[in-house]
Amino acid sequence: METPEAAAPAGSLFPSFLLLACGTLVAALLGAAHRLGLFYQLLHKVDKASVRHGGENVAAVLRAHGVRFIFTLVGGHISPLLVACEKLGIRVVDTRHEVTAVFAADAMARLSGTVGVAAVTAGPGLTNTVTAVKNAQMAQSPVLLLGGAASTLLQNRGALQAIDQLSLFRPLCKFCASVRRVRDIVPTLRAAMAAAQSGTPGPVFVELPIDVLYPYFMVQKEMVPAKPRKGLVGRVVSWYLENYLANLFAGAWEPQPEGPLPLDIPQASPQQVQRCVEILSRAKRPLMVLGSQALLTPKSADKLRAAVETLGVPCFLGGMARGLLGRNHSLHIRENRSAALKKADVIVLAGTVCDFRLSYGRVLSHSSKIIIVNRNREDMLLNSDVFWKPQEAVQGDVGSFVLKLVEGLQGQTWAPDWVEELREADRQKEQTFREKAAMPVAQHLNPVRVLQLVEETLPDNSILVVDGGDFVGTAAHLVQPRGPLRWLDPGAFGTLGVGAGFALGAKLCRPDAEVWCLFGDGAFGYSLIEFDTFVRHKIPVMALVGNDAGWTQISREQVPSLGSNVACGLAYTEYHKAAMGLGARGLLLSRENEDQVVKVLHDAQQQCRDGHPVVVNILIGRTDFRDGSIAV
Repeated sequence: METPEAAAPAGSLFPSFLLLACGTLVAALLGAAHRLGLFYQLLHKVDKASVRHGGENVAAVLRAHGVRFIFTLVGGHISPLLVACEKLGIRVVDTRHEVTAVFAADAMARLSGTVGVAAVTAGPGLTNTVTAVKNAQMAQSPVLLLGGAASTLLQNRGALQAIDQLSLFRPLCKFCASVRRVRDIVPTLRAAMAAAQSGTPGPVFVELPIDVLYPYFMVQKEMVPAKPRKGLVGRVVSWYLENYLANLFAGAWEPQPEGPLPLDIPQASPQQVQRCVEILSRAKRPLMVLGSQALLTPKSADKLRAAVETLGVPCFLGGMARGLLGRNHSLHIRENRSAALKKADVIVLAGTVCDFRLSYGRVLSHSSKIIIVNRNREDMLLNSDVFWKPQEAVQGDVGSFVLKLVEGLQGQTWAPDWVEELREADRQKEQTFREKAAMPVAQHLNPVRVLQLVEETLPDNSILVVDGGDFVGTAAHLVQPRGPLRWLDPGAFGTLGVGAGFALGAKLCRPDAEVWCLFGDGAFGYSLIEFDTFVRHKIPVMALVGNDAGWTQISREQVPSLGSNVACGLAYTEYHKAAMGLGARGLLLSRENEDQVVKVLHDAQQQCRDGHPVVVNILIGRTDFRDGSIAV
């Protein structure tokens, strides 16, 4: 028989269990109250009569950040933000494919120095942008992608076009966030804009569920049943939904700072700059390779150009740095880069990465002292443990580093015979080009000759957009951008289909420039429908389509290597007539008007000046100009 003393400990468990249960219940209630914002609602009321909506907050932040254009393909999920942007004077430019909207935002970012903005609807609207977002990531373009989404309450419940969008974009973007309450729109967008431009620039993604964009009364109508269910469960559900709704809109219209946050831009230390100055001062055959990162601050382009001229080091220009020194500058070396890199004793890789474009670093001589500067440490040291090794690796902004380098080397000069040696190699290559331009082709026009005439016709205020393989690869040797930030190519991702979006962003950013788009006929297939966009928005751009009826860059290798032209053949399609069907102007160049190439180009220019987008369909033959080039 149990004694009272033995039973006492068991009896004392009941109050402890009760205390634990009460504590758990209180914690659960406090957690629920926090999630529903019950404490926040005590101090921040909901204006249930207001017709304002979250789209207005989005537009206010964009305007405060100097955004003048937003590119989109409309959808019901994002309509409020587009209407609000229009009311605040932000021009809404709608395209025929979401990928074009992001490419246009990318071009806007590169040329303006602000964040390019695109807004697309949920689900397939967002998935259609993936290629362009990845391209922006690899090109290091600060792009803000705004994506619609299902209501916060209906996510993971089978709503229309509802997918896990954040998981899709996290590997592609520097910053990803989903806004859960209207009051969070402003701080989230400010943080996203700062992240896009800080450090190594890149794309950012903000998801805007439909219930944070529409007005209170519309969300209430959809969220809270007009006739709540009877009984205890019905009352609990109604109470929950009403408080969930109140939390969405509590404090929504209270004033908040909307302007830009400070940016975090890495800078080279004075000690690093001094060491680089000392290395370069002892050079006999210095060489510089400037990449796109040097032009991340477009407003500093003229200062950078003056600095490079003062430095006096011969240089190769790639990506957005093309055109930095204008046309035919004595310091700009255009050909035989691999041979020049082998001969140089000091090489400055300024915003250039040792990826496939530099043969992973294998083109660098082991006897050369290499200075590399890049905002991104991982990019900066790519393959350095395999094929090359830097003497100095500087993590910092490229443009400002070059300016500091010049300050430290004031008065330094290098023997002119080094530049002359490199220039002579260029002249020999140019003679080879002239000979190839004079060679007959089996049919249609010689593309080398056509592009030489384009080079002679191109005006000083032009911006070149290039989108294609073989035709564009040939143009890269023959057609020179006339100044800084006047060349737009996809970048390291090698993406086809950038042309229409880049042209759209370029023309809107620089309305006084003539935008010349050089397309391969394969690549032009991606952009053709956007001539409807150009016509509707009265955006005159000029497309030159090198039409050789094939994916020539691929067949150039596939046929001799594998013995088949399968999937490489296209037709001599009448692209000029297709463009005319979309309301644009169309012109044809073929062997029948071979002596009229310059005249047709001038006609196209005039029609652009009159406000019309133009497609010049150029029927070209095959040459051996790019034999030996690789497409992988």
